[in-house]
Amino acid sequence: MEFSGAQPTVDLTYSDVFLVPRRSGVTSRLQVDLAPLDGTPATLPLVAANMNSVTGPRIAAVLARRGALGVLPQDLPLQDLDSAIREVKAQPVLWDTPLVLPPEASVADALRLLPAAPGHGIVVAHGSAPFDVDRIVGVLPATRLATALPDAQLGDLVHRGTPSIDADDIGSERHAFDVITDADVEMVTVVHHGHLVGTLSARSALRSTLYAPAVDADGRLAVAAAVGINGDVAAKAKALAAAGVDVLVVDTAHGHQEGMLRALRAVADLDLGLPIVAGNIVTTDGVVDLVDAGATILKVGVGPGAMCTTRMMTAVGRPQFSAVLETAQAAREVGAHVWADGGVRYPRDVALALAAGAASVMVGSWFAGTIEAPGELQRDAEGRLFKESWGMASTKAVQARFGRLDPYERARKELFAEGISSSKIYLDPLRPGVEDLLDMITSGVRSSFTYAGASSVPEFHDRALVGLQSAAGYEEGKALPVSW
Repeated sequence: MEFSGAQPTVDLTYSDVFLVPRRSGVTSRLQVDLAPLDGTPATLPLVAANMNSVTGPRIAAVLARRGALGVLPQDLPLQDLDSAIREVKAQPVLWDTPLVLPPEASVADALRLLPAAPGHGIVVAHGSAPFDVDRIVGVLPATRLATALPDAQLGDLVHRGTPSIDADDIGSERHAFDVITDADVEMVTVVHHGHLVGTLSARSALRSTLYAPAVDADGRLAVAAAVGINGDVAAKAKALAAAGVDVLVVDTAHGHQEGMLRALRAVADLDLGLPIVAGNIVTTDGVVDLVDAGATILKVGVGPGAMCTTRMMTAVGRPQFSAVLETAQAAREVGAHVWADGGVRYPRDVALALAAGAASVMVGSWFAGTIEAPGELQRDAEGRLFKESWGMASTKAVQARFGRLDPYERARKELFAEGISSSKIYLDPLRPGVEDLLDMITSGVRSSFTYAGASSVPEFHDRALVGLQSAAGYEEGKALPVSW
């Protein structure tokens, strides 16, 4: 990456910079390979943050199916982390995980899990998994929920005789797409040896032609998990590896500290053969010390996240573009990589993080407002759908993390909590699912690559030409409101 014109004399945020178009031989966005090449199984440079309100097994599986990674948070008890990893590994790779509800479930029950959005649906079936074909009542398109009474039972609404595809008969994604569109349905069930194994919509079949899944050596969906720096970190890391985790994240708010270095050395000494991510840091010195202790990927960012109040509470942090630019350069010199953690609100920000040298970009609140994020869908007084989100240093997170302490010790911890304890993250009506966001983000980033004349992440970093802009310049780039 190089700057166009004047060199910066202050640290920069993503809003302070822009990409300058260059002569390009890349004629199509489909020529662009977004694989991060950071030693992880990911084929997209996107990672769901290890936050309780962002990443659980449901969203981690969907992300991996499209090439991204989800990091399960360290606040989960070890038994729950083990279960979540195994749950992701058990999900299908070639088709979608079915959302199954019994016929007696109500529309209100369904709407807590799924909005009335096109391309989604519910399999209505008797009993519990595994579901035999003869126990499947049918598929209820999610759009039907918009016109049904809340207390209506799904079994009374479902269209019986929904087409199904045998897993052995799916010759290609195009074949599946044609079957679905020819049947004029929103979704079909996928069966194998008489059992329900998944669902497919026309959109998901199409996506399978555009995305390559992130999978492990056995062809199962990949997933990452985080551990803190306190307690027996090595034992926890070893247990997660045994459960099948593909990437370990050693995480604490201030990553450049002795506790982190001790934890990293303990994990690295296990020689688990897994990428080890560590952070958070924002300096060259942090890169050198953490890599020396065993990290292969550095998590970069202090204070840019939407749920984070660190900078206002402590004055500690660094504008994210400059933090990524400096640490990525240092990481390359020692054979490591960087994940840019936080501060992305638009696809442009993801592109700028990659231009600055990040291998992948971590996303938090942006993914928290999706169907697949943890928690039930809720409605505000105006009927808008949202999910609750909170910072990982907030009072709510501290209460969950230290719930087993006696009330006095827990109260002492809460005195020093930072971050937002409860925030409504509204679903985008046009992009309610995390895959919808992936489509939007990757479309913008692929276009950024073509403007730079780059067909891969390393090429993009080499060819990216970045300019400085005023606040007015940033505002000029925004689309006008529809009501203008």
